[in-house]
Amino acid sequence: MKKLAMAFSGPSNSGKTTLITKLAKHFIDSGLKVVVLKHDPSDKAEFDTAGKDSFKFYETGASVIIQSPTRTTFFSHESLDINECIKLAGKFDVFLVEGLKHIDLPRISVFRGELDKSYFAFSQAIASYEKIDDDKLKWLHLDDIQGICEYILANAKRC
Repeated sequence: MKKLAMAFSGPSNSGKTTLITKLAKHFIDSGLKVVVLKHDPSDKAEFDTAGKDSFKFYETGASVIIQSPTRTTFFSHESLDINECIKLAGKFDVFLVEGLKHIDLPRISVFRGELDKSYFAFSQAIASYEKIDDDKLKWLHLDDIQGICEYILANAKRC
């Protein structure tokens, strides 16, 4: 299998972390190696602290990278771009990115509640409970982990 990369966006508390955690667990249970990159735009992330997103990702068995404006957690003293992070990740099958809506990766936007259509312009799919009616975007039910994994395998960027 080639290395695959997919990004996820959505407002705060939209369910991104929960979804990525479930997807990582599913892929790992299927025998794939997963890396999760968590974007930290506020430079406040604490790595490997119980209850934090990075810890939840790590508990799935995935490797984790946190990228922020002033550092990248991998003991680097500089911020790395997405391609450098992918290279740094080493061997993996699936690379999942939370945030970084400006990077050039296929993207699923996540909405547990109300849909924010401002995310539609840079998304290829929407994962939500509310079905969307949009010819340009694929709708994925937020609880259909198998279906979302299949979508990722078929539509992620080959690295």
